[in-house]
Amino acid sequence: MYLPPTYGGNRRFPVVFMQDGQNLFDPATSHAGDWGLLRALDALTAAGLETIVVGVSNLGTERLAEYSPFVDVKNGGGRGDLYVAFLTETLKPMIDRRFWTRPDRAHTGIAGSSMGGLISLYGFFRASNVFGFAGVLSPSLWFSGAAIFPFIESEPVVPGRIYLDVGLQEGEPHVTNVRRLRDLLRAKGYRSGEDLRSVEDPNGAHDEASWGRRLPQALSFLLSNRGAL
Repeated sequence: MYLPPTYGGNRRFPVVFMQDGQNLFDPATSHAGDWGLLRALDALTAAGLETIVVGVSNLGTERLAEYSPFVDVKNGGGRGDLYVAFLTETLKPMIDRRFWTRPDRAHTGIAGSSMGGLISLYGFFRASNVFGFAGVLSPSLWFSGAAIFPFIESEPVVPGRIYLDVGLQEGEPHVTNVRRLRDLLRAKGYRSGEDLRSVEDPNGAHDEASWGRRLPQALSFLLSNRGAL
């Protein structure tokens, strides 16, 4: 849990549920270096944007299963609906009871990277009554034959904001998939700079350091104008 510096009293704050919680704050618990999330949140506070962050740790060997909404022939998985249900039906109500949150969907977000980015994107559409914005960093759109694309095509437009990015050092397949998703979201009516921000990081790799470096701009976009939804 991260609580803003001004937390206390009766003031309520937005909440962002982030995947791979053990990689966010502490290099001692991270997989390959942490995101440096505290630095990003300090920068946001200085800009007048504050939020509660709930870092949800993955289950190690079960990570791929819980972050995948579809079954992959080679990699298995497919327990994403159970994971999203855990976030929305168990974890969020507990957080809302114990902390000074703004529990409406306009002030509740979901974010993650890689497979965590995939399940965050899926959760935004699947639990549209709960999540009003999503941070989708370097999402693993390839999983299960890129099944996320027909899923999104078939879903109605969900009001809210989506931040989407990719590092150009991640390889051509990743970049191509993210551009395809960007174009799909635009075709559905998400407006660049208003509902959608798509970023390509020239020096970005598929790692925690790259995601942490881009997180301040992601959260800045997602947390601005929360009252508009």
